[in-house]
Amino acid sequence: MNLSDKKATLSFSDGSPSIQLPVYKGTIGPDVIDIRKLYGQTGMFTYDPGFMSTAACESAITYIDGDKGELLYRGYPIEQIAHKCDYLDTCYLLLYGELPTKEQSQGFHKRILTHTMINEQMLSFLRGFRRDAHPMAVLTGMVGALSAFYHADINDATQRDIAAIQLIAKMPTLVAVAHKYGVGEPYMYPQNNHSYAGNFLHMMFATPCEDYKVNPVLERALDRIFILHADHEQNASTSTVRLCGSSGTNPFAAIAAGVACLWGPAHGGANEACLNMLTSIQKMGGVAKVGEFIDKVKDKNSGVRLMGFGHRVYKNYDPRAKLMQETCNEVLSDLGLEKDPLFALAKQLEKIALEDDYFVQRKLYPNVDFYSGIVQRAIGIPVNLFTGIFALARTVGWIAQLNEMLADPEYKIGRPRQLYTGAPRHNIG
Repeated sequence: MNLSDKKATLSFSDGSPSIQLPVYKGTIGPDVIDIRKLYGQTGMFTYDPGFMSTAACESAITYIDGDKGELLYRGYPIEQIAHKCDYLDTCYLLLYGELPTKEQSQGFHKRILTHTMINEQMLSFLRGFRRDAHPMAVLTGMVGALSAFYHADINDATQRDIAAIQLIAKMPTLVAVAHKYGVGEPYMYPQNNHSYAGNFLHMMFATPCEDYKVNPVLERALDRIFILHADHEQNASTSTVRLCGSSGTNPFAAIAAGVACLWGPAHGGANEACLNMLTSIQKMGGVAKVGEFIDKVKDKNSGVRLMGFGHRVYKNYDPRAKLMQETCNEVLSDLGLEKDPLFALAKQLEKIALEDDYFVQRKLYPNVDFYSGIVQRAIGIPVNLFTGIFALARTVGWIAQLNEMLADPEYKIGRPRQLYTGAPRHNIG
């Protein structure tokens, strides 16, 4: 942190003495006021539900400017990364701070792809789940269970790096295993001659009955989905990983906590909720009913929400959405699905939302979840697995953030404060 020349002066309306607080400047973005000594000096806490105005950490990994619609990984614009890098090079960037050289890239790819198998005993653990369990329930348990097979000391940087490689390598396998278990098909072992995304497609859709050929268009699409979801600053699941890891817990347990948080429909489950919305409109009558649905969205009393549009952080167009839109059009064209009823419905909804003054004025543009859900469904990924794909992609971001926190000499176990509104002290009897 860089101490700013200016100080923040905090004045109180009750006549208490004013205090001065340090101000720190980041590389880019808003300055922050250091309130660590506020309670000691005033006896008061700050109150910020949802942490809307609170910086809980110092980070050099990801930067978002919501007003500009800008997303940077280690200073590199997401548009450049999506067009010039693959997912594993993006992982290297997030973990180690710079894009790899050609030799580093080859070594990192090999290191990941030789750790894709999981311990066979984990399949016995898997069979303890009901077949109709949600994949995220399975994934939360399986990621946590990795700690029983791969021991790692969270305070040892070398062991954390090994755990990072194991997690990035094994997450596609775990997601594919959860899918295969749910549909009753045999688990397909990873094949290290494929790319990271190609290997995942193989494990998802191959069967022992016949050879499976990876479609390069779908392979590129999935790789881009992974890149666009790799990290997103201090969101709910990342903050959960940091908070969980701050206690010194096993890194696999910290990542399992992130998976559990991501499951929520307001977070990682947003693209699943988006596809469910499209399906419900389709049942109402499809494209012919889009106008009626939009009217309900505009009616605040209807309780109908437009999923996949707008974003908590971006007050402009989500930069990932533009990239995902390119991929969406490429995939639908390659698979000949432009006229598929559900995808035609999605395109009509997109058109109306981009042209209707109600949505334009409120900047409710299609976000990355809208397009990634369409792409995943076109690929053949079941809707209930969408959040699992998100968890797979976000794992590297969680690990990078966890490592950064643990290397920070100022890090402490997380301990938010509260505004107590319960009963005052009173005695029994």
